[in-house]
Parts: sequence; structure tokens; C-alpha cells
Amino acid sequence: MTTPEYNEWWVRRINDNIPEASQENSQSIEEHLRVILSELEIIRQDFETRNAELEKKIEQMEEENMNLRLDIDVQKLEAEKLRKGKNKVDEDLDSLKIDYKKLHLSMIIVGLRKTSEQFQKVQT
Repeated sequence: MTTPEYNEWWVRRINDNIPEASQENSQSIEEHLRVILSELEIIRQDFETRNAELEKKIEQMEEENMNLRLDIDVQKLEAEKLRKGKNKVDEDLDSLKIDYKKLHLSMIIVGLRKTSEQFQKVQT
């Protein structure tokens, strides 16, 4: 059992939730759909434009990435070349140190012989 006031309130509440077609904006469904489709077309065109821009950026970044990899390879080759050159210089330096020690030792030996020969001459 419901009261008449409740029934009236219930009917108003249900009807308030249903949007009514406004007489000011009376468009047919076809016209409304045309507007929506044209808006979708604009959005699609914007999307395609943005997508094309992003594809160009991706191509540029891939090209830049490839150039950077080539630069890295060149730098690695130059570093390896310098490392080999340093190793060669180190070997040459070690060889020169050994030769210097031998020469110095030879000079000492020759110097001692001369000293001993002079010493023997003096004694005789």
C-alpha cells in the first residue's frame, strides 16, 4: 500500500531521470550521427597526422642510434690501436733498458780491464 503522494513522487522521479528531447536542439538521429561521424573523422585525421610525425621521429632516432653505434665502433678501434701502440712502446722501452744495462755493464768491465792492465804495468 502506497500513498498517492508517494506514487506521484515516484512517477516524477522516474521521469526526471529520462532525458527529454529539447525543442531548441531538435536534430534528427541522422543529423546527430553525421555530426558524430564528422567529429570522428577529425579525430582520425589528427591521429594519422600525429602518427606520421611520430614515425618520422622514430626513423630519425633509429638513424641517430645507428650513427652513434658507428661512432662507438670507431672509438673502440682507435682505443685498440692506441693500446697496441702503447704496448709496443713499452716493449721498446724495456728492450732499451736491457740494452742500456748491458752497455753499462760492458763499460764497467772494459773500465776494470783498463784499470787492471794499468795496475799491472805499474807493478812491473
